[in-house]
Amino acid sequence: MNRILVASAFLLACISAVCAAETPPLPAVAPVKKAPAAKLVEPRLHIARSNIPGHARIALTFDACMGQADERILSTLVRERIPATIFVTARWLKRNPAALAVFLQNPDLFELENHGENHIPAVDTPTLVYGIASAGSPQAVRQEVEGGAAAMLASGIPAPHWFRGSTAKYDLSAIGEIRAMGYRIAGYSVNGDGGSLLGAAITEKRIASAKDGDVVISHINQPTHAAGEGVAKALVDLKAEGTEFVRLQDVEDMGDEQTTE
Repeated sequence: MNRILVASAFLLACISAVCAAETPPLPAVAPVKKAPAAKLVEPRLHIARSNIPGHARIALTFDACMGQADERILSTLVRERIPATIFVTARWLKRNPAALAVFLQNPDLFELENHGENHIPAVDTPTLVYGIASAGSPQAVRQEVEGGAAAMLASGIPAPHWFRGSTAKYDLSAIGEIRAMGYRIAGYSVNGDGGSLLGAAITEKRIASAKDGDVVISHINQPTHAAGEGVAKALVDLKAEGTEFVRLQDVEDMGDEQTTE
């Protein structure tokens, strides 16, 4: 009996060895390479300086992304007769007809420009920017830009010339696409309110730090955030100091990443 078991085991071992010898080795699997992440840029923009001591020239720009108008800021701009460039989305326009009416009633103060249709980052490859899904394709970038412009025209706003995308970040190819559509892309040089997430004091300090030739970005669509209080206070303080406020359409400008040239 033992001899039979030993012989069977020997036979199985021989068969396994022969099969192993005849079976070709599996091809090596190449490691899957992840597509390189899109290179995102956050363009800077400056305006022509006044070069007059004690008379700094600053361009105020406000994003109206979604939500409601911040009356603390809007009323300050109107009361103090401070001009500004407002970037509006189609979504914001639908929700804020009263604020839009104020903008249109004060054409000497407000320049209205394109912030897109649905507040989607103008990046033509799929990615997340601050947790927000990008447009993801050239066609989707075009729709975001054209949809925003169409909503503005339908609301009685003159055709826009500037575009600022959600998050103010772009990839270089999307910049080329937007520029080919006839837009200048609005960067900035001073982030006034950190996306409206900063406190009132730090927001006031940031905006008050603006120098001759700076372009300030803040938000005018978060009336419940403390940042709006700081924005309003800083505007009054800067005006008292002799600051000249201008809209983007009023002065020459210089943007990097080929956003304006």
